[in-house]
Amino acid sequence: MRAAVVDRYGGPEVVRVTERPDPVPRAREAVVRVVATTVNSGDARIRGARFPRGFGVPGRLALGLRGPRRDVLGVAFAGVVEALGTDAAGTRPPSASVGIEASPLAVGDRVCGMTGARMGAHAELVAVGAERLARVPDGVSYDDAAGVLFGGSTALYFLRDKAALRPGERVLVVGASGAVGTNAVQLAKHLGAEVTAVTSAPNADLVAELGADQVVDHRATPIARLGEQSAGRYDVVLDAVGSLSPATGRPLLAAGGRLLLAVATLGEMITAHGPVKTGTSPERPEDFATLLELVADGRLRVVVERALPLDAIAEAHARVDSGRKVGNLVVRPGPVAGEHSGDGS
Repeated sequence: MRAAVVDRYGGPEVVRVTERPDPVPRAREAVVRVVATTVNSGDARIRGARFPRGFGVPGRLALGLRGPRRDVLGVAFAGVVEALGTDAAGTRPPSASVGIEASPLAVGDRVCGMTGARMGAHAELVAVGAERLARVPDGVSYDDAAGVLFGGSTALYFLRDKAALRPGERVLVVGASGAVGTNAVQLAKHLGAEVTAVTSAPNADLVAELGADQVVDHRATPIARLGEQSAGRYDVVLDAVGSLSPATGRPLLAAGGRLLLAVATLGEMITAHGPVKTGTSPERPEDFATLLELVADGRLRVVVERALPLDAIAEAHARVDSGRKVGNLVVRPGPVAGEHSGDGS
């Protein structure tokens, strides 16, 4: 199979496409032919060894001193089941179809999932635990299925689980045009909130189309000014890009407000308490199914800035590094049976 390999830390140019042996499924594993994957901020941070403050040494110890030990990056993917290991066929991945019992996993099924610390999705084939998969509904493209996973699961975890967001609450989303932010705006509206979105002027129309009630250009209005008056404070502040700290985020909160730091330093994670909430979102197939149901019903739009072939994956890394990526960058290792992104119809 062809795979994008990173064998040393560095800029986008260190990513190279080469041949690797096809994976063989172990017990309870599936091998999936990847139709679509994404390059996100986490992939770029690992490639460049640009870890949040405090994670530099632990990150290299965990991932590799001079380069990642698992040199095929990528965590989110959508594709078709190619092979099943022993006992994997009894797995019943959750489906977006409410009220319909999930059928056993089979070769040829359209699925998506995340690989966690194992990574490996930037390749034509990926081996993954069958229990980590969710079914891709008919009518949902592979691009959208892969694109919703990273940002959607992060936004859902922080808004629904960490903040316990309630209808009528006021939400501020900082970094509203990225993979996490575009999902956060929509999911907050879906949960009944009033949303103020912070982004740059070129992305204001997009964020408004996604449902933001107000859009703030961070270059024209510093975020700190949004909390200068008590009437302007928020029940939930979600920082998706690492612009805020507990010290700068707390003044934005109304009484009983919650500050969600999706990108936190080691110190912020250790000391987080009370209204300040950090953490790493879990990769739960049932959450993927929830997101896919919203996509299938047209209630959640997956923003894809661009779709690239595997040979152009370094371009995707460079775009992430620029800080101007909008939504998701999809990479297509190769079409399946004449499909490109796949629409399931």
